[in-house]
Amino acid sequence: MDMRKLVGRNFARLRLAAQLTQEQVAERADISQQYISGLERGQRNPSVETVLKIAQALGVSHVDLVRPDEDAK
Repeated sequence: MDMRKLVGRNFARLRLAAQLTQEQVAERADISQQYISGLERGQRNPSVETVLKIAQALGVSHVDLVRPDEDAK
């Protein structure tokens, strides 16, 4: 299981469910929009601190970002 891709898929799903743009999440999490874009594409390997910031920006648990989905099974 590629954790970068898993986090990216979960992030995209949760971001869209929250009706937020990448820019809005970036601003809320105090992370660059370019980083957020790379994360969503599965090209970034976020630190635990970054996962927490993004989860808070989305209003979800950090566990939601790393929970395996159907594609990972």
